[in-house]
Amino acid sequence: MNFLQQFRKIFTALVLVLFLSTATACSGTSQATQPKALPGASSGANSIVAYQQLERGSTAAGQEFGNWVVQTAKGMVKDAYVRDNNKLGVVITPQVRPNEVKSLASSLAQGFHKNFPNQDLTILMYAPDKKLILTAKYDEQSKQIQYQGA
Repeated sequence: MNFLQQFRKIFTALVLVLFLSTATACSGTSQATQPKALPGASSGANSIVAYQQLERGSTAAGQEFGNWVVQTAKGMVKDAYVRDNNKLGVVITPQVRPNEVKSLASSLAQGFHKNFPNQDLTILMYAPDKKLILTAKYDEQSKQIQYQGA
């Protein structure tokens, strides 16, 4: 039974890496733009506040990557946010098992590196209750990921 669990864990990580790599490589380079008006939002300051609540990045590229992470990792990622194009915060869903968090962080780091190359990156993994559970730091020079549990 232990062999099957280990195989399942490795297989899940490989499938996610392949999926993120393929989807990242095949995605276009379109720019995210601010919507003109949100449904149900009144004009003026209220629409700005409503828009800020929907942001997934502090830059257009970060916003696009955050949206892509949430859309492509359905069932695993509840929310994502990219800050300064080098920090990715991810809120996982309750369906992600504790032993799968590290492999998910590794897969996200690889996809994040492909979109924001040539720099050190940080991936912050949050539980569904938004408590930090894992920090993964990708070092560009050594090409290694260091993990630190919260």
